Amino acid sequence: MKEYLSAVNSGTFYAIVACVLVFITVMCIVFCVKSYKAGIRLGMDKKVLKKTITSSATFTLLPSISILLGVIALSGTLGVPLSWLRLSVIGALQYELNVAEIAAQSFGLSGLNVSEMNMTAFVTIALVMTVGILGGIICCIFFLKKYTKKLNAAPKKEKTGENKKPGFGAHATTAMFVGLCAAYIGSYIGKLTPGGGSDAMPLIVAGIAAACMAVFEFLIQKKKILVLENFSLAASMLIAMAAAVVINTVM
Repeated sequence: MKEYLSAVNSGTFYAIVACVLVFITVMCIVFCVKSYKAGIRLGMDKKVLKKTITSSATFTLLPSISILLGVIALSGTLGVPLSWLRLSVIGALQYELNVAEIAAQSFGLSGLNVSEMNMTAFVTIALVMTVGILGGIICCIFFLKKYTKKLNAAPKKEKTGENKKPGFGAHATTAMFVGLCAAYIGSYIGKLTPGGGSDAMPLIVAGIAAACMAVFEFLIQKKKILVLENFSLAASMLIAMAAAVVINTVM
């Protein structure tokens, strides 16, 4: 295990990842500068632009905690460099953790257990995580121009007296998330059974996280505290994780 951890946290790997992230950081700075200059050319007030930059930077701090938690969760098994890279470029917290777990189980491991990991499994998991996220890039390359034209087209006049019904995309997204939640809740219930080890902790933590998210949604939707939209995911995760530590200590 020490050999494996030494390999996935090697200095060479850190250097490669650092080069990639420096390039991305420079690219982001260039785009920010170009966007600011474009705003000036359009006649936008400099104070408004500076306020937008400041508020955007502020509101990204707390939501980024959830990403940091994902890096920490993955780094124990996959090492810091890969986890850092995957969640700093086009990765997503929900996607990376799920796909890494699925890839590990498909390889014959019990999960993201560092005691079972080897370099072959690491390469397989890294490949699955990387290839799986390329769908968005490929779609942008081939379909973004057409999609952008459709967005910029003049909207069609809606008929009066008719309720606007959600399209296929809305239904497909809802069905996908319901299916995803059902699959994970089902696996948690499976762990609760005698044959699954009678482990109730995942189900309890999932319930606490869901309850926290429901409270945040109530405050956002009913009380119109819209600033919580940026913090709800990170806060729900932190509360659920803290509850897991407390429950585990008590039990």
